[in-house]
Amino acid sequence: MKAWRWILLLVIVAALAAFGWHWVAEDPGYVLLRLRGWRVETTVVAAVVLLLLAWALLVLLWRLLGWPFGALTRRHRRISRQRLGEGLVALMEGRHGDAERDLQRASRLDALRGPALLAAAEAASRRGEHGRALETLDQAGQAAPRAARVLRARVLRRDGKPAEALALLAPEADAGTLTPGGWRELALAALASGDLRRARAALEPLQQSGALGPRGYAALEERVLVASLDAAPDAAALNTLWTQLPKAQRRLPAAVEAYARRAAAFGMILPAMDELESALRREWSSELVQAWGALGDEDLDARLRRAEGWLDAHPNDAGLLLALGRLCVKLKLWGKARQYLERSLALAPGAGAWEALADVHAGQGDAAQAQRAYRNALALTRGEAAHPLPTGSAAVLIDTRPIAIEERDEHGVPRLRP
Repeated sequence: MKAWRWILLLVIVAALAAFGWHWVAEDPGYVLLRLRGWRVETTVVAAVVLLLLAWALLVLLWRLLGWPFGALTRRHRRISRQRLGEGLVALMEGRHGDAERDLQRASRLDALRGPALLAAAEAASRRGEHGRALETLDQAGQAAPRAARVLRARVLRRDGKPAEALALLAPEADAGTLTPGGWRELALAALASGDLRRARAALEPLQQSGALGPRGYAALEERVLVASLDAAPDAAALNTLWTQLPKAQRRLPAAVEAYARRAAAFGMILPAMDELESALRREWSSELVQAWGALGDEDLDARLRRAEGWLDAHPNDAGLLLALGRLCVKLKLWGKARQYLERSLALAPGAGAWEALADVHAGQGDAAQAQRAYRNALALTRGEAAHPLPTGSAAVLIDTRPIAIEERDEHGVPRLRP
């Protein structure tokens, strides 16, 4: 399509040139120049051509005269760009002192002043010199005010001043003109300063911008929601906040777990269990079933039967086995509790399972084994390795191998497990 346009344009130009030539050929015009005895006679076309040639000659002379000065300018521009590149590489490599020096030099070129000063401020902030970073941002604000404001908020937050960072970004947030990076800094500063309402308000524009990507946004959203639910002062405030959250946020496993944990702390065991069970019906989650098994001491027999029903569909879920073990501990079913917990440890060793197993041994009066299990729980909490418990000759060996089950999709085709 573009080729046809060029061809059509060339045809039009050729036609205009042909008509123009005939029009000029009929009457080329007459120009007379007389100056101090000099007399020049020519046609209008020739005069126009002479004027164009004279103009081209003057431009060429001007450029030749300005070439030495232009060479200096080009050299300054080339060196500044080189220093900008070297400074950015040094910043990524962690050589923050070299980065700041190169970037400050690169900022002497007006075209690079804003980006270079912003990167220099980031280098100074990473070195811990927050005062120097703020001074650099004062200069960068003249070239890139919005970016400098966002970076200033980040420096203040790193310096332990989230309230100042929040106050800096709040006017633009209220006006709805904050950049995606500004919304992220606003959410983090609001989290750090305890203003959870503003942190939740920053989630929607962040999601719409797509600046963080799915994983980054999901992690930030989880932090904000969990912190908001944990900060609820009473049961009424917790229920109000939970009902005001969008439906998609109320379905997040981390939010459901935080709500159930906080509701249980206020004595609302049944609402907490209802939310957890509803979430488990929508989508199975090992973390949620662990939280469900740790809720209160109400209706233990019925909960144990329900959990054992889930075991048929999820026999290799360490979280479900841990929940069963904890329920059996509360019911003082020591043998069943030990079987569930040892199987859970074989599948996925965790501090919670070791602690529950220690409760089993303590309930059976075996203080030595209980102490060893408690030590393993503490070791895993610290990131250390756990040691297996010694078994006596009379101990019953429990099969802790994963159970292989066949899963099929909606078409009846067997599904391969990863």
